[in-house]
Parts: sequence; C-alpha cells; structure tokens
Amino acid sequence: WMTSNGYPDAPAVVSSAATRALELDVHSKQWRSQVVFVLNGRRVSASDVQPHHTALSFLRDRFGLTGTKLGCGEGGCGACTITVGRLDPNKNTISYQAVNACLAPLCSLDGCAVITVEGIGTSKAPHPVQKRISEMHGSQCGFCTPGIVMSLYSTLCKNSKPSLADIEGSFDGNLCRCTGYRPILDAAKTFAVDPEKCQPTPEGFGGDAAVQAPEAEGNKVCCSSTKAVLAKMGALAQAEQPLRERAVPGEPSSHGIADPAEDRRRARDVVLPDDLATLLALKKAWPDAKLVAGNTEVGIETKFKHLDYPVMVSTARVPELQQLAFDSDGALLIGGAVTLSALEHFIEHAVAERPKGNNGGLQAMLDMLRWFASVQIRNVAVLAGNIATASPISDLNPVLMALGASLTMASTGAAPRQVLMRDFFIKYRTVDMQPTEVISSVRVPALTGPFEFVKSFKQGKRRDDDISIVNACLRVRLSPSGSNGTARWKVEDFHAAFGGMAPTTSRPQRLEAALKGAVWDEKSLDAAYAALAEDLPLPEAVPGGMAAYRQTLAASFVLKFFTGVCVELAQKVVASTEDLPAAPLISEREASAARTFISEARPLTSGAQRYHIPSGGMQVSSVAAKSGEDHEALNEKNGEGDANKRAPVGQPIQHVAALAQCTGEAQYVDDLPSTRDTLHAALVLSDKPNAKLASIDASEALAMEGVVGFFSAKDLSEEDNVWGPAAQDEQLFRRDVVTSTGQSIGIMVAETQELAQRAARMVKVQYEDLGPPVLTIDDAIRAQSFMGSTLTMECGNIDEAFKESDLVVVEGEFRIGGQEHFYLETCSAHVVPGEGDELTVYTSTQTPMKTQKFAAHACGIPINKVVCRMKRMGGGFGGKETRTVFISSAAAFAAHRLGRPVRINLDRDVDMWITGTRHPFLGRYRAAADRQGKLKALDLQLYCNAGYSLDLSEPVLGRAIFHSDNVYKIPNVRILGRMCKTNTVSNTAFRGFGGPQGLLVCEAWLDHLATDLNMAPEEVRKRNLYAFDGDVTHFHQTLDRCPVQRMWKELSDSSELARRMADVTTFNAANRWRKRGISMLPTKFGISFTAKFMNQGAALVHIYTDGTVLVTHGGTEMGQGLHTKMQQVTARALRIPVGDVHIRETSTDTVPNSSPTAASASSDMYGMAILNACEQIMARLTPYVKKAEGDFKKAVNTAFFDRCDLSAHGFYKTPNIGYDWTLPDVERGRPFNYFTYGAACSEVEVDVLTGDMRILRADLLMDVGNSLNPAIDVGQVEGAFTQGVGWTMIEETVWGCDEFPWLKPGACHTRGPGNYKIPSFNDTPVDMRVSLLKDSENCLAIHSSRAIGEPPLFLGASAFFAARSAIASARADAGLTGHFTVSTPLTPERIRMACGDALASKFAATCMQRSRPSAFV
Repeated sequence: WMTSNGYPDAPAVVSSAATRALELDVHSKQWRSQVVFVLNGRRVSASDVQPHHTALSFLRDRFGLTGTKLGCGEGGCGACTITVGRLDPNKNTISYQAVNACLAPLCSLDGCAVITVEGIGTSKAPHPVQKRISEMHGSQCGFCTPGIVMSLYSTLCKNSKPSLADIEGSFDGNLCRCTGYRPILDAAKTFAVDPEKCQPTPEGFGGDAAVQAPEAEGNKVCCSSTKAVLAKMGALAQAEQPLRERAVPGEPSSHGIADPAEDRRRARDVVLPDDLATLLALKKAWPDAKLVAGNTEVGIETKFKHLDYPVMVSTARVPELQQLAFDSDGALLIGGAVTLSALEHFIEHAVAERPKGNNGGLQAMLDMLRWFASVQIRNVAVLAGNIATASPISDLNPVLMALGASLTMASTGAAPRQVLMRDFFIKYRTVDMQPTEVISSVRVPALTGPFEFVKSFKQGKRRDDDISIVNACLRVRLSPSGSNGTARWKVEDFHAAFGGMAPTTSRPQRLEAALKGAVWDEKSLDAAYAALAEDLPLPEAVPGGMAAYRQTLAASFVLKFFTGVCVELAQKVVASTEDLPAAPLISEREASAARTFISEARPLTSGAQRYHIPSGGMQVSSVAAKSGEDHEALNEKNGEGDANKRAPVGQPIQHVAALAQCTGEAQYVDDLPSTRDTLHAALVLSDKPNAKLASIDASEALAMEGVVGFFSAKDLSEEDNVWGPAAQDEQLFRRDVVTSTGQSIGIMVAETQELAQRAARMVKVQYEDLGPPVLTIDDAIRAQSFMGSTLTMECGNIDEAFKESDLVVVEGEFRIGGQEHFYLETCSAHVVPGEGDELTVYTSTQTPMKTQKFAAHACGIPINKVVCRMKRMGGGFGGKETRTVFISSAAAFAAHRLGRPVRINLDRDVDMWITGTRHPFLGRYRAAADRQGKLKALDLQLYCNAGYSLDLSEPVLGRAIFHSDNVYKIPNVRILGRMCKTNTVSNTAFRGFGGPQGLLVCEAWLDHLATDLNMAPEEVRKRNLYAFDGDVTHFHQTLDRCPVQRMWKELSDSSELARRMADVTTFNAANRWRKRGISMLPTKFGISFTAKFMNQGAALVHIYTDGTVLVTHGGTEMGQGLHTKMQQVTARALRIPVGDVHIRETSTDTVPNSSPTAASASSDMYGMAILNACEQIMARLTPYVKKAEGDFKKAVNTAFFDRCDLSAHGFYKTPNIGYDWTLPDVERGRPFNYFTYGAACSEVEVDVLTGDMRILRADLLMDVGNSLNPAIDVGQVEGAFTQGVGWTMIEETVWGCDEFPWLKPGACHTRGPGNYKIPSFNDTPVDMRVSLLKDSENCLAIHSSRAIGEPPLFLGASAFFAARSAIASARADAGLTGHFTVSTPLTPERIRMACGDALASKFAATCMQRSRPSAFV
C-alpha cells in the first residue's frame, strides 16, 4: 500500500478499509480460540486464556518457570523481563525484544518465540551473560537478577556487537536494591565491542591490566577496575546465538481468543484482528471494547484500579497501522500501532542520515523518547495509545502539539477525519474521539525554515523510567527584521505546549500571543514569564502538589529554550554568508542555561576497587583458646603451624548462590510449588486513619464460589490477637478501632490468589470517625502525642559551656524524610499444616524466631509445634525484621483453622502501604564552637515518627542518639529523644537503624556552624575528629584504635580533594546555571544490638561420612553474603575446600531462639558460633586426621566407624557489652562491641534551572578490618552508598496530611515504582572508586574483621552535602549568602526551589504557605 513515489497513501488506505468494514460481519467470523507460541524452544498452547491473564502468571503457574519474578506488577522494576521474538514477514526473520511479563497479556504472545531465564542456561551450563554477572559479583539477593540477565540477553539478541553506550542504555527498565549497579554494568560491558572508550584505570588502582588476585596473602594488594576487567575479558565478537525459533509454522496470521458474540454479558474476550477493516468492524460492533496494544496502561487499570473491560481489541497486528515513513512534504507519518521503540530507532537513523539543518523537530521527539518509560515498555507501547489515554503528563504529547501534529481518525463507513493535536484534548482523560474510531496515524509536519528551532524538556524525580513532573516543547521561527544598526531577530511564529500544568496537555496561548511578532530578546523573555504565569497558574493544593516548583520549572524551560535558541542562532549567523543580524548576546556563563541532562550524552560510567589481603589475624573460640575466651589469636600453641594462613577466609569468593540466581534456579517463597489443596489469602485492610469499626460484613464475599473463609478479630481471643516485637501493643486483626490506614481487619482465604484479593475488596467495612488524625511529627508535638520512654543523654556541663565567651552559636532544625525498603521480593508466607497442630511456615523474614513465636501465639499452640524455614530473601534491609510477622501469623492462623496450606504474597502496592518505612526524624539543635572551629557544646532534641505502635522505635531512637556525634569530639552534650505516636503505619528498622538519622542531623548542625565560622565544612570536620586512642564519646565509651584521622588524610589525598575543590570553584564561577559541589564526610557506626540479650548466636555443624559438611546457623541470607562468609569460616576451621561446605536454609528446628539478622552483627555472632562448633569437632577429629596424614575424608570415615561424634552445636555471646537507659549516664554501660569507620568524597553537578543532579565521582574508603570476603564487602559498600544516595537525594515517602492537602488524610501515596523512585542504573556515579582500609585488624570480631552491612549507608549523604554546596553557589549568584536549610530527600524540587534566583523566589512567594517545599516527616 505504497504510493508510486514510495510514500504511504494513508488516506486511501484508511478509506478503503472503512468501506470494506461495512461488509464484514464480525459475529459470523471464525476466530481461533487457542494461543500458540514457542517457549524456550518448545511449542506450547493454551485455550482457557482470559484477557487479564498475563505472560508472567502463565509462565509461573502453568509451567513452573519461576525464574521470571513478580516484583511490582506495573512494569516498573524489570524483575519479570523476558525476551519475546516476533516474526517480521518482510524480512522473514525474528526480532527479539525485552518485555515486561507482568504486563504482557498472554494472548499477545500468540505466534511468538518466548525465552525466559531458564531457557538460556543452567547452573551446569550457564549462558555467558549469566556466568559473567555471577562471577563479577553482580548478584546479591538475586531477586532482580533474572530480569537483568534477560534485559542484557535481549540487547545481545538485537545487537550482537553492542557499544558501551548501548550496554548502559539497556537497563533503564530494571531496578536493583542491593548492588549499587556498578558490578552489573561492569559485567555487561564485557560484551561491548569498544572497550577502548572506557575511562582509564585511576592512579593508585593498579593500572589498566590489574585484576583481583585470588589466594594472594601477606598484604598483597588486589585492584580491579572497569578498564582492567574489559582488558582481561575482551569483547565478544558476537553474542552466543540465542534460541531463534521461528513463530509457529503454518498458523494463520489472524488470531483471537473466543468469540465476543457468544454471550456479551459474560464474555471476557480479546480479539486480535489482522487488518484495519476487521478492526474498524469490531469497533463498530462493540464501541465499548477497549483498544489495547502493549497493555502498558490497561494492565495498570485492571490490576490496580480494578477496572473490568469485557471486550478488548488489539491493534498490534494490523499491518496498515505499522507505517513509519516520511511523506512527499517531509512530514513524518506514524502508524497507529507503531511502537515507541520502533519510532525511536527510526528517528535515530533519520537524524543520522538526513541533512542536519532541518532535524530539530525529530531531535525534540528523540530527546523525549529516550526517557519515555523504559526499554521494556517502549518495546510494546504504541504512540497512538499514549495519545488516546490523554495523560496530562505524557512526554510526547507536548512535542507533537508544539510541532503541529495531526491525527487521522478512522471508523467504519466514514472518510478519514483529521484532528489537530492541539484540539484533541478536551478535558482530563477526555479526547475528541468517537467510540467507533481508532487513531490510524499521526502526522508530524517538518520544520519549514533554517531559523526554526524546537526543543523539548522534561523533569521527573529521576531520569530513568520516570513520569514527568513537568514537560514541555517550544518551537519558534525567527526572521531578520530591520536593517543596518537596527536589524533584529523577530518572532515570526511561536508554539508551545506543556504537560503537568493542567488536567490536559495545554497550550499557553497568552505566551504564544506575547511572543508572536515580538523581538527575540531579553525584554520579550520577561514578557513571556508574565504571560506564562497567567496561562498556567496552579493552586498550592493542586493534585500532585509541588505547585511552586512546577510553575518555576515551566518558566525555567522558557529560559532554557531562549538561551539555547540564542546560542544556536549565533552559530548559524557566524556560519552564514548572508548579512544577518547578530543573535542576542549570551555570555558563556549564562549559556549554561541551555544545557539539559536529558539532551546531552551521559558519560560512560567506570569503577575501581582496591583492597589488601593480609596474613594472620585468625582467631579461635573459647573451645580452643588457652585463655578460655573467644577471639584469642590463633597461633601454633593453640592450634596449628600455619596460623597466619587465612584462605579461604579473606578471599574474594563470589556469592555462593549467585549463579543459581542468575539462571533462575534459586527459589524464593513465592516460587515454592503448591500442593493441590493449597489456598491463597489476602488481607482486608483499613482505609481510615482514626476510626471506630462499626461493622464488618463479609457475607457477599463468602457467597462467591471458591471463597473458603474469612477470619477477623472475632475469631481469636483478645490474648491471642495481641502481638508486638517489643511491647505487645498491636493486634493481629483490629478489633474495635483502627489507628491507621493499612491495618489488618481480617484475612480472606480462597482457591486462587486472584479470587482471594477480589473477595477481600468486597468486604464491607463501616466506620465511625474518631476525629482528626495525628499524622506528622509537627502534629504530634502540638497534640503531645508521644509513646514509650523519653530518652535522654548528657555529658559535660551543657549550660556552662554555652556561657563561654567568644563562641559561635547556631540554632536550627533539620527534617529527614522516611525511606521505603523496596526490597524486590515483597512479603510472603506459605504455611503448611501437619499432624497434631504442627505448622511449617516458609516465609521471607529476617526473624525466624518471632515468626515462629507469634504464629504459635495466634493459633494458641505451643511454640514447639511451629517450624519456620527461611532459605533466602529477595532483600530485607530491616523491613523484614518485624513487619513480616503479622502477615505470616495471619496466614498461619488461617491454615491452622482450615487444616489446609495457605499462602500469601503481598502485591507491591500493599507491601509498601502496610509494612512501614525508615523513621522520619526532626532534629532541633543548638550548637557552639570557638572561633578556631573546635566544637564546644551541643543541645539537641530528636523526634521520630513512630507510627501507630512502638515496634522498634525505641532502639531506633536510641541509636540515633548514640550516633549524634558522628566522629567528632564534643565536650558537652545534652540530647533528648521522643517517639511520636501518629495515625500512620508503624515505622520500623531500616539499614542503619536510626544511626544514619543521628549522623545526618550531626552533619546538618556542623554545616551550619561552618557557614557562620566562614570555614569549609571539611575543615571543621577535620579539626574535631576523634583521636586514635583515648577519646571518650558522649555516651561514655572509650574509643580504641580509632582510624578516622588516618582515613581522613588518606581519602583527602587519594580523592584529590584540595585540587578538585579549587576546580569546582572555577567551574562555578564560569557557569551561572550549572553548579558543582564537592563534599567529604566521615562516619562511625557502632556494632552490636543495643539490647544485650540479643547479642547471642548459635550454629549446628554436621560432618557426613563423605567428608562434606552441612552448616545451619541462626542468621538469614538476604543477599548480604552471610552464608558465603560462613562457608569460608567453616572451610578454614576444618581445613577443607569451600565447595565441601553447604548451608541449606535457616530453620527454627535446627537453631532455635535466634536473634533477627540485623545490626550488622550476624557475621560476628554466627561466625564465632560456627568456629566454636568446628573446634569442638576438630578436637575430636584431629587424631584421625593425623593418622590419615591430612586426608580429611578418610579421617571422617574412620572416625565414624570408631563412633566419634561428627556433629556439634556452637554458641557465642558478645562479651563486655550492655547499656541500661534507666541508670545515670556514666553508669549505663558499653553499648557497642566496636565501631566500623568510613569516609566518602562525592562530587555532583546540578542543573540550577531544573534541580536535576548527577554524581560525577564518588570515592569511598571503608575500614572492614581483615575482611572475611573483600568482594562481598565491596558490594556492600557500593550498595549501601547507593541506598544512602536514594535516602538523601531521591526517595520521598508521601502520606496525606496538611503538607499534602491534595491527598486524603492518612492515605499512603507512594505505593509502587510509579510514584516512589529508588536510584536506577542512571544514578550510578560516573566514576566510582572503592578502597578498603589496609592494616586495621579488629581483635573483637571473627578473624579480625569488622561488620559492613549498615555502616556505609550514611556515606551516601556525601552527595547530599555536595549538592547543598552547589546550591550555595547558585544562591550566591542570586545575592543570597549565609546559612540555609534544605530537608531530605534533596529532590529536584528542593534543589530548584533552594537556589533562590528570581524565578524560584517569585513562585515560592506566591505558591508556598511555608518557607520550604512540602515534606512528610
């Protein structure tokens, strides 16, 4: 259907199809009702498919391919990524693409080749992608890993010779919460063909050829870098051939599922027409049928909004809608079923091949397409669908509108109807489109002259895979006007469109009128600002909030556009041979306004790592110690002649489950197979924050076929219904009142998960409001709503200290937002009843003991009847320390009552709603220093938002108080801490457990002091660092061998801090609208549970007759590498290979009464417990080993026949610790066994006009003592740093409160990756360098190591203070000096509004009631 000149004759094609549609009777048309496709090389089919059935559910439930994970259900995390191949009939080849299985309708796979992670390799025969990622430490918890593997695999299928840039761009739809992304990127880059473009290895990291040196000991330095890895691996000339099965041969190209005519009332159908005529006929017959293509919007509506579409019609396989070409006028024609990725690649080629002068419109589209959703979404979503949904924040609608695009509407029997984009959007989600119409094509006119300019803009919470806060496209056509000295550039035409500023994509008509005919100069720019403010006003309570920021962004985009046009115009004038007027003069300093992160190429990332593997530092437990004490140094007298040899301890061994995680073979709770009688459960949750439960009616739900039961508080005694991790102040099911939204009212049990969730929504709950809820810390302070004890701490004489003369004294407050854990595996449990009240609970938890205890408690049975089993978690970060318990207990109660297995798996939106976050904090301080910058006094009040129950808030607050000194000697300190009781979900443990909040408040007041002292914060920090020995903290613990001064100097030197600070100053002086900042921070983190009784650990070691060893200990594996380290400790103690040691799971029937895996103390406790057990066995086994001349397996066999016990239980309790808050300060005790130290230097670049930010470089130095496994420790450092960047810079929790009046009070807004953003691949520092401190063995922990899980997280705050420094430079340019306050997270909104220029100040004054952007604290 091409015209003679080679371009599609779209109107003729549409008219012909519309005419033919009149003759079609879709009721009598024969439709194939079976979905057929190739799955991992095998032909499969399904005939019972429903429209809402996804590829994910089919793969997991029907075929048991559980490597494809459910992470979010909305296409936002990439854990479900699969590779889908579709036949291109023109080329007779299959095109492979990454697709989100959680959104892809099963019927969309018809005729395709589908490849899952299991289909490309196994642990015994892995694909190179799987092998590289596992070997290069790119998998920690592993839940996200299969999706990442498949994204990279899809990239290699599509392009066997990818560049480094191609590789870095292939993961924008994948999230990882553990690794920090660097090792994944390094592994992926080994497949690139241009490794020479990688940044050279930094000085001091061993050179470009350096790699890790396994088995090296004796202070051997081990270095690695991205460049070195690529030099070692080499690029693959061609990716391994994938499974390139063709689509099912012989099948017709027209596919459908069922016949809508059979019974329209009951039918749930999807129809896949094969031509435009049939599509139009279907819309004529069923005008209410929902059009779908990629299902990226409808899938969200059906899952989360619970909308029901009886009939769906897919446009994906209509060839007439696949056109993509330029017509004879140069306009771009885009068919109604062209995917965004096809459009993106077409434009890329067009821009590269067409003349450069007239591609501005195409480039504007391309700039938006690059950041439109993710690769997986762009691969299936179509432009027409995005237009038709009429999202007010669509990224492409403003571009199309500004470019003058038009739509061709087709319907049965009608001529094609043309609609301009500017007229298409009528009101919110309402468009000029009749029920029988479809969008057949989009026409985008070409630019008309050499002086026509177009630019698009976007700002979201982050760059990768994020919807816009505000977006825009502006187009201007200029022409010379006047002559001689009066010649100017005049605006001949001007068009603009904005998204995120109104219920629809909108044209600022006053702005357009103000500029048309005006002279293109700064005077007109001022008029443009005024007109735009009238065009796009926003009230403070506007849905989505951020009114001042959004208006500031819109005006800032205008400034960016004006500056960019002037710069380009000047270049064209210089290059022209005509006599043209000079362009408006833009200084080089002001020209920085034209730059945007979305339109400029991101530098390629690189990383470098450095550590030493020492000799010695090995220890024995009390079993083998001559002193009878744990941690005695291992030497010839107490054990062996090679006491200095550490291996395999200290070796960079990969995570023991990494390869299984990369191949999809590693199982998580939701992957466990169900027996035939297994039931599924869903919670019924409160939607009021403070109300009495008037009635609960589940009768309608219980009447549904397949619903088995509903349980609520009336089914338990009051005693059995009570629970709580510290104080038992919670209810399993709410009995009389609800005190937050998201509290459990009951549990619904049914035959399927889908049915259980649907039945739960049908339960009718009547409430009686009990008054306005208390939601924030400010609310609680006003209402005096506190719980638990008031914690106080004092040293020195604070009142006298403030009376000293010649002090600099500052007062202020600092707000810290919460942080969602966002572990990739949501909370889940599978409870199996046994005989005689026995229950086995499989659950994803950090606390098997509490899981066991409260499951038994709820069921009214002894604890010994319940066994909790935990193999691995897909991440935890503290979020599974307590808040999994009420979920598993509810499932256990249902299973016990019904006598059948019950499983529950929370959807992402429910998990994020009900399980709590890191505690928001408010710190109010008064601090003093002398004129030389020496700290003198601190008076501090800390408030945390605890939520509706105590949970772990008291020890969280206590740890914040302990860490309020960071690493600084403060002679006089007084701290008071209160826990605020609010009507929000109970907040809980999160990596750092309150310590990061105390540390951050400390750095906030120190920064304030530095400003008033006119010193760099780094200088004040340096002058107050704790000494190596002898200094005493404010909680009266003496510090021994504190390396922080040494670390400060080492990092200052290696990071070139002084030179780079000077470079930043030079850069900032040269750029008005781009600013850089650099900051260096130290940290100190106390290791131990502050509750003494929790500092105990046990292990069980079995040696079998073949010489292999099974270890069980009380710790749980959540990706942190605990099991790997414990296997290394076991292997070293028994002198056997690591491969002969296995850890199967954590279970309460082998190691009882275990403390939660938390506080970074698990390696310390369980390592010593395992060592204790091994030494017991070796004491018995050593004579046999000597007799067998060192042959361990022979010795074991001999010992067995000699009736020697080959099993032992080991135990360890951390000595010399304990802290009692009720005693006088000096008598309270020693809260920590030791401290882990670190330091970080980060440099960032900020776009002043948008608030966007990029980390240019991060240098990290951690003291991990003599590392048990430096590769795992480096991974913990990088992952924690990235999580800390997220906490302080990106991740914002939002609940309905006075600060967010557009939300219902008490409603949780941030419930998924759509509106809660964690760092993505694109947020990785461009240059990331990690070093582990040399010569710092720690005699107080297993084999002289130090704990690592939590301590590095605070170092991410170095990016916060670097950005703050950049803001200070922008404020100085705006004439603002002195101290200013910004809260965390320092989002683009907070960065932009803090910069203080005229645009930001204007809208802040008119749109913000308070002096800061809204925050939930």
